[in-house]
Amino acid sequence: MAKFNMDMKKNPIPTRDAEVRAHDFFEVATGYDEATAINEALRCLGCKNMPCTEGCPVNIRIPEFIAKIKEGDFDGAYDVISASSTLPAVCGRVCPQEVQCESRCVRGIKGEPVGIGRLERFVADFHNAHSKNPPKIENKNGKRVAVVGSGPSGLTCAGDLAKLGYDVTVFEALHTAGGVLVYGIPEFRLPKAIVEKEVDNLTAMGVNIMTNVIIGKTLTVDELFEDGFSAVYIASGAGLPSFMGIPGESYKGVYSANEFLTRANLMKAYKDNPETPIMKGGRVAVVGGGNVAMDAARVALRLGAEKVYVVYRRSMEELPARREEVEHAMEEGVEFILLTNPVEIFGYECGDLRDARRGFVTGIKCQKMQLGEPDERGRRRPVPIPDSEFTLDVETVVMSIGTTPNPLIKSTTEGLLVNKRGGIVVEESTGATSKEGVFAGGDAVTGAATVISAMGAGKIAAKAIDDYLKNK
Repeated sequence: MAKFNMDMKKNPIPTRDAEVRAHDFFEVATGYDEATAINEALRCLGCKNMPCTEGCPVNIRIPEFIAKIKEGDFDGAYDVISASSTLPAVCGRVCPQEVQCESRCVRGIKGEPVGIGRLERFVADFHNAHSKNPPKIENKNGKRVAVVGSGPSGLTCAGDLAKLGYDVTVFEALHTAGGVLVYGIPEFRLPKAIVEKEVDNLTAMGVNIMTNVIIGKTLTVDELFEDGFSAVYIASGAGLPSFMGIPGESYKGVYSANEFLTRANLMKAYKDNPETPIMKGGRVAVVGGGNVAMDAARVALRLGAEKVYVVYRRSMEELPARREEVEHAMEEGVEFILLTNPVEIFGYECGDLRDARRGFVTGIKCQKMQLGEPDERGRRRPVPIPDSEFTLDVETVVMSIGTTPNPLIKSTTEGLLVNKRGGIVVEESTGATSKEGVFAGGDAVTGAATVISAMGAGKIAAKAIDDYLKNK
């Protein structure tokens, strides 16, 4: 076997034909086979200082797991990854490796970086397909920890604490565990069976998951302590959608991306006769340019939209979604209307004319934009162009302009400090909040961010909770 593969480009990942996949919910990318994975692993130089690991929020020992792939030891590769990551099959699919681990890869200086994410996905899928022995934790220390939310941050914290011997219970508000992994990310990007398998691995380790429990309503944080939990980790995410505040947003046919994707993902609106219908056919405008906007646009196509537009107020260079997702959306027929901002949603009234919410969308009035001076984050600020308004004829509008933490927990938990954006205030190095024994992390602290950054916060909090309870 060759020691290195010095090809300048990474092995492409096979994808299904765009004209076919745009009309179903099966996974777009089919993944590496064994030979391709080994060939891609041989592109890794095995750097001793591991710059790629420094770019990973959960500090996976990347050169070590890739070295195992080179040897054909896929189980050994999984052991290396799972020592740091609770959700490898998830991360291999949805993490923005191009701006994290792969951005540090030395092979990327003169060519393309090693396909680290693709290799992680291959290893996790191989393990899930062949492993018959789920992990078990035998030694329990008798201490109980509650985790609020079963998204990536909560599951990561729960897994790490279970490995340390804690009796962990995860409380999930919805009827299915997985948080944003199941209600927010579409099946064609992250199959529900993948998330279910990762959750099953945690329950095999002894993690107890309770669904349909809303912390702050069914139980409060204080009541968790009264029930015998020694610490609480809040990972409730950022599920409160944002809107633009423009006229017409209350019409029927205007959705937040959260509602639109939740209906499609968990409430099965994709069925022929769904109990929770959303748009069927017609023209759809998705407002925003992030990964969630790409998901909503591509879901709309699969639900039968005649035409889908992504309306974004900056240019393609500033569009924050992953390049891969943008390219897939374009291949599938999504049209991008850039440097454009909605200013009003049009509709017609029906039923009780005094109730504007009974109206139906007929279009959106948009205004062309140009880029001005950089804002506080360094992005050029969009500035309206006078007399540039035009109307886009659509029947459905999906607002995908961000989310904020749900205020329920902070409003029912005395002594919990939050910032002006609704995020829980924590010590950055530990995730400790202003309330004794309560820790927090992920989107509940930062607002909407990436899966892997939420996982990183879960790992930090698990270690801090362990230190806290040992010292206590």
